[in-house]
Amino acid sequence: MIVAILIACEIGFWILLALGLASRYLWKRRGLSTVLLLSVPLLDVILLAAAVIDIRAGATADFRHGLAAAYLGYSVVFGHSTIRWADAKFQHRFAGGPPPWKPPHGGPARIRHEWTFWLRLLLAYAITCALLLTLTWLINDPPRTQALIDFMVGAVKIPLIALLWPVSHTLWPRTPEPVRT
Repeated sequence: MIVAILIACEIGFWILLALGLASRYLWKRRGLSTVLLLSVPLLDVILLAAAVIDIRAGATADFRHGLAAAYLGYSVVFGHSTIRWADAKFQHRFAGGPPPWKPPHGGPARIRHEWTFWLRLLLAYAITCALLLTLTWLINDPPRTQALIDFMVGAVKIPLIALLWPVSHTLWPRTPEPVRT
């Protein structure tokens, strides 16, 4: 059941995002666009609720239940910027908007960008862990929820590996591109 809901929510994310952007730029329906784009994060709440219901109904937690919490953690931290990124791309491609923003090429601005992104990734991981710990506490059956703890321990690799980017940019900074006039 969780896999089907996870797949439906992932597909639903991209459908709602595409419809929201098409409503805004192609059909000029800004109100509808706002409603569609604001409903995107609700899919992750639905996914996590389904995971909670599944475990509370007696299922043993596994990787899929941990992934539901990770989706919500990602949405809380990166959801707005993901929608803003897609919006800029869509507006540039279909509505004659300016080229999308790109991160700085080098220098202190790039280093700041990389550290900020990593801190946001760490926050998403922390939110995911908080959700998983809360779920583990709510179920209060360690044998059934051990996979949630295992998911947290395994997922720590993501921010640790991602730490390579800000550290490498700090130790070996690129020179910024020259300003073109």
